[in-house]
Amino acid sequence: MPRLKVSVIVPVYNTGKYIDECAPSLLGQSLPADEYEVIYVDDGSTDDTPGRLEKLAGQHPNVRVHSQPNSGWPGAPRNLGIRHARGEYIQFVDHDDTLGPEALERLYEHAKRNDADVVLGKMSSTMVRPRRIFRHTVDACTVDHDELMQSLTPHKMFRRAFVEQYGLRFPEGPWFMEDQLFVTAAYLKAERISILADYPCYYWMRRDDGGNNTRHRFNPRYGFWPNLRTITRQIKDGTTPSDDLDALQNRLLHRLYQVEILGRTREPEILREEPAEQRPRFEAARELAMSEFPAAVRDGLSAVSRLRAEFLERDDYDAAVALAERVREVKAHSEVGAPRWEGGSLVADITLSLLRGDGRPLTLVERDTQLLLDPELLDGVPGTEDGWEVRDPFRLAYAELVVKDRDRQDWWYPDGEMEVRLRPLGAGRSQLVASGLLRLDPERLAGGRPLPRAVHDVWAYVQLLGIDRMVRITGDHTPGTPAAPPALTGGRLALPYWTVKNQLALDIDERQRRLGPQIAEVAPENAARANQALPLPSITAAAGTSTARLQVSVSDLKVDAELVPEGDTVSLRLPARLQLPSGHHPVTLPKSPVPLAYAVVRNNSLLRLEGPAYEPGRGQRLLDTLRGHPAPTRQSPTPGPARKR
Repeated sequence: MPRLKVSVIVPVYNTGKYIDECAPSLLGQSLPADEYEVIYVDDGSTDDTPGRLEKLAGQHPNVRVHSQPNSGWPGAPRNLGIRHARGEYIQFVDHDDTLGPEALERLYEHAKRNDADVVLGKMSSTMVRPRRIFRHTVDACTVDHDELMQSLTPHKMFRRAFVEQYGLRFPEGPWFMEDQLFVTAAYLKAERISILADYPCYYWMRRDDGGNNTRHRFNPRYGFWPNLRTITRQIKDGTTPSDDLDALQNRLLHRLYQVEILGRTREPEILREEPAEQRPRFEAARELAMSEFPAAVRDGLSAVSRLRAEFLERDDYDAAVALAERVREVKAHSEVGAPRWEGGSLVADITLSLLRGDGRPLTLVERDTQLLLDPELLDGVPGTEDGWEVRDPFRLAYAELVVKDRDRQDWWYPDGEMEVRLRPLGAGRSQLVASGLLRLDPERLAGGRPLPRAVHDVWAYVQLLGIDRMVRITGDHTPGTPAAPPALTGGRLALPYWTVKNQLALDIDERQRRLGPQIAEVAPENAARANQALPLPSITAAAGTSTARLQVSVSDLKVDAELVPEGDTVSLRLPARLQLPSGHHPVTLPKSPVPLAYAVVRNNSLLRLEGPAYEPGRGQRLLDTLRGHPAPTRQSPTPGPARKR
């Protein structure tokens, strides 16, 4: 038997049908079945879970099942799985999640090639926003990598010898954030950490019964605050203290402070919970912040986050609520130039900014030598009557464009960077904006591979002045209309359009949109009368693309046609033989009555294709009638209303 490369450890409890939904992704891996094992650890289930597991083990030799008395938490089952694992690497999977078909093979090869102790595989999710840590594949890094703390779930691959060397285990029993304790310990000890970002490895999806929603909810029971203190001290014990805002320890603690401490002071939590419940959380957060987090962590926050921290330190709950109410109204805004095709990529100039609740820009105001946060935002917030200084407007500010595969929930990052800058507004006012160029290459965007057939929506994530938002990239256009001409890329049609929510989207291979009336707008003088071919200037040919095949209707006859790249444009080609009466026959696409061309047929042979504006003269119609070939009824080339999707 070959040496096992990977042990997949799956803790389960009363999982029921979700075992059957997860199992195919674990057992259908591209890695040969005799090179990995799947270890299910049943935590004392009382439903039909044990029977389902035994059935799986009976059908698949690489499935093993272990059982233990109920512990109520995933730590103990994972530890039992570690003890029974035989693979060179361990991959943790939750019972209601799935793996990409090539995940184990790709993760293992990436780990071996880079001699990695820990490998983070790209995650796709309906539960959290995309993480920029998966923007690029990284061969090797250490805990010093700024973005590692974005990913503290255990759904990673760990070298088993590394886990055993340092005795890494999950805390057992009721221990909230047990995954963060394990993962931060691994980060601190690992000599080499790798990131695989060019393939979706792990799908972390919301269950239809809501059973996995609680993983993101704050729960003060089960020792939340003592546990957070333990994780904080683990980081402090493994790093060197410093007053430098950007020192390693302060950067690692920043995530815990921003998410777990300030989360108790910000929207939506502080506005959602009753004060009687939220005030004790606020006070507990304050005690931990003051006792465990160095001042440099708080000083290193961006403007709005630093103000939240100020209210926390003052124990000013009412001011924190007032600030949360104002910040909740802030929205991200996108400005989009006309999308266009350049060198096979969909390109558009994009600027992102923040707007106050009244729709006006969130501004910075110069006063003497200081730069102050927008007074309108702080109007009515106690303790800010003299303004709030923005020491460094660029502190922790960034923005990035992301493209979401609507079918698979995969997030991809187009090429290019967004530059954060101050845009002058006059009268001593300015606005922090991020601007850059969207460059969406359909043939390379999916981790260097072509985008699959799907609708891909364009989004952005912005973090400016301590306010973060996901925003649709929208334009001032009629919803449902084309955003740019169609393009032929890699033998498939790429159709940019504005959705019903006016969001920029790209349909690959006619997943929902259809090539429609827009190509009937070609002026007759641009429609060359070439034998069996008609250039369609409104379709762009991407560099290096290949021929695409599609079905069209010639009058009532359905035939297979081709879109052939020729230079920068595309030509329509029909078969040479058409079983049709002699005459001029409209050529239409499915679900589009507007002709994109007319086929001139004589004796069942295609003589030529003519442009969509063709209208036979009276003499030609008479001649056709005398010959027994009535001309087709003319259809208007004017596009009908765009179909909304």
